[in-house]
Parts: sequence; C-alpha cells; structure tokens
Amino acid sequence: MSRIVAIVGRPNVGKSTLFNRFTGFRKAIVDDFSGVTRDRHYGICEWLGKSFTVIDTGGYVTGSSDVFEAAIRDQVKIAVEEAAVLLFMVDVYTDITDLDSQFANILRKSKKPVIVVVNKVDNHNQINDAAVFYQFGFDDLFTVSSATGSGTGDLLDKVTELLGDEPNEDDEENLPKIAVVGRPNVGKSSFVNALLGRDRNIVTDIAGTTRDTIHTRYTAFGKDMLLVDTAGIRKKSKVHENIEFYSVMRSITAIEQCNVCVVMIDATLGLESQDLNLFYLAHRNGKGLVILVNKWDLVEGKDSNSVTKYTAEIKKTIAPFVDVPILFISALTKQRIFAAVEAIMEVYDNLTTRISTSKINTLMLPLIENYPPPMLKGKSVHIKYVQQLKANSVCFAFFCNLPQYVQDPYKRFLENKLREFFNFKGVPINIFFRKK
Repeated sequence: MSRIVAIVGRPNVGKSTLFNRFTGFRKAIVDDFSGVTRDRHYGICEWLGKSFTVIDTGGYVTGSSDVFEAAIRDQVKIAVEEAAVLLFMVDVYTDITDLDSQFANILRKSKKPVIVVVNKVDNHNQINDAAVFYQFGFDDLFTVSSATGSGTGDLLDKVTELLGDEPNEDDEENLPKIAVVGRPNVGKSSFVNALLGRDRNIVTDIAGTTRDTIHTRYTAFGKDMLLVDTAGIRKKSKVHENIEFYSVMRSITAIEQCNVCVVMIDATLGLESQDLNLFYLAHRNGKGLVILVNKWDLVEGKDSNSVTKYTAEIKKTIAPFVDVPILFISALTKQRIFAAVEAIMEVYDNLTTRISTSKINTLMLPLIENYPPPMLKGKSVHIKYVQQLKANSVCFAFFCNLPQYVQDPYKRFLENKLREFFNFKGVPINIFFRKK
C-alpha cells in the first residue's frame, strides 16, 4: 500500500493552505483567486514520528471549456489513482454545491478511504453547520481551519491510522536533483512528461502554464533521479501577476537547491538573454549544467552542418565556460530525450567525483613547475601542493606562499589543465589560492 494522501475538491476551498500546513513549508502557491493550483504538487508530512507523501491538486470543475480546467480534471483523476487516502475538502460557508456532489460520486467509485474535511470552521456554530456534509455518506468527517491549524491534529491522527505502520521506502533525500529551467513555453513540462511516459505535468500552448516547481521521481533504464519542472522565467519587466512573481522565485530556489540544472532553449528562437541569466545563475551556484535545444524538429532547412553551427554559436555566447553538453532534442517526438538523460547523469557523476590529493599533485605539480605563475611586482609565487575541497560544488585549493599575487589568466590556465586531466564536463570549477 502506498503512503500517498491526496487533497482534492472544487476550487478555492483551501486545499493548498492545508497542504502548506501539513508539509510545514509554503510550497504550494496560495491566492484568493480560484484555479491557482494547476499541477499536482508533492510534499512530505511528518506526524508523531510517521511520514507520508501529500499531494495538492487543482480545483475540480466540470462543464468548462477552459483548456486549463480540462487539464486540471485529468490531473485530479491521476492523483486519486495514486493516493492511498483521499481528503475531500469542502467549505463550511457554501454548504453542499452541485460540484461537491458530483465529485463525491467520483470518490465513491474509487473504492478508497475518503475523509471529508470541512474547512474554515472557526467556532462552535460552524461545527454544527458542518454536519450537513454527512449527506455524502462517508464515514469520516473532520472540521478544520487550515489557516489557523485548528482541528488538523485530529485529522492527521486519522490519516496515519488509515495508512498504518508501513514505512515509506522512498528516500528522495539523497537522489540526484535535476532542475529543468527555461523561458515560458520552451517545452520543459513536455520533456518531463516524455521521460515519464505519462502526463505528469499540465502542457498547453499557453506560456506560463506551470506555476509551481513540480518534483517527480524518475526510475527507468537503471537511472534514479528527482526531476524538478519549474515555471518559465521571463524578464522582470514582463512579470506583472503576483502569482507569477512567486513562481519565478521558486524556480530560482529550485536552481539553488538542485545538483544539475538543465537549461532548455527553443531551437526556433535561439539562445536569448534570459537563457543566459539562468545559465549564469546555475554557474555561480556551482551547479552541473546541460543545455537542451528543444523543438529541433521544427527548424526548417537543416543540413549536416546545422548542429555544428548552432553549437558553435551557443559556445561563443556562453564563453568562457564552454565545456557543457549541448544536445538537440524534440520532447514532442521524443527525439534524443534518453541521450539527454545519459548526459545529465554523466554531469551529475562529474559533479560528485572526488579525486585523491596524491593523484592531483602527481599530474599538476610538474605542470606548474614548467609553467609557474608570472612574477608580479618582482615577487615569485611558489605553489606547494593542490587539494580538492569537500563541498557541494567542485573546488580546488592551491597552497602557495603569495596567493594574492596570482592573477585570473593563470587561474583559467589551471582550470583548463584540470579539465584536460579529469572529466569535469558540464561542471563549473572553483579555484582558490591559500597561503601554506
């Protein structure tokens, strides 16, 4: 039995607020407008020494022709299929609506434990009003206020009782975290869905469809990683909605917290300034980097030299850090998407490589002796030994007598030699000079 709990219901009943309270973080975006949550959002809830996965879903509506609401309905159905326990959330202020009744029928057909959660109950009179929701016919009903936390403790007791004592075997803490970033509508969600073989994330032709950062575990072909689909990041001058501002902030946080950053660009538009901003942000944070040129199938007039020319243009733009895998894919036709996974995992392996001090010095010290740092102000710099530092990024310390006299060109020379001796493709290298 899985240990997944899905929070479901119609729009604007407080599902995301309850999700944030369960997980202890403001991971799901909350706003007064209905329809803010579009994708399924995952988090971990810990209660009295037990943990389980919580899914926040979009509001379920019927009879709408809106492209987002139709996609949200499909996402909610997937969440219901994945979950072991369903929290059916309703609003005490609106009584039973037709949409609530329709959704209750769907939940009954799932044959899974359903707990009716009556939200926004802040006083004893509202507790009496909540009794009307027993009409759904479900055995368990709890009154809560997700905003204040009232009643959520009793609810969590019941949830953990239904889940039982089976341990959660999914340990995602140590998995490689791969953030897929880029401007809106370049195909980030399509790429994730193509890898998973199912519609994990909502995809439409409208830019800005993904608003939250969506975490999904990928286990196939001997690979095991956590894919993070992020909201498209536009220039600040084009960000007007509060919701989009939150999305951008969470995408930036995803870059800071990932191991490898996949910068996806649109082949029909090329590498633009905002793509470069994302690239340099990941580079400054010492993250592994892979560039995926998506929609390659839509480029007209391709010939045998097109890839070479396009690659040369990208490297010219991102210089001096050009030791980055660049792959040309199509998420729509699944062209080279598994080659992209191989490249991503190779970069992750390079990022986590640790080289022994003896091996580094055996290769680097003779080179440094033949090509020492240039003299500055009549001072000679003597490098004694080299060591890789323990850090989340790749860092090397060169111990010498006068670290302040080593100039940037010589640092770049040493970095290039490290890349020649060792495989650090896609990984920024930080070099420090320290006094022995």
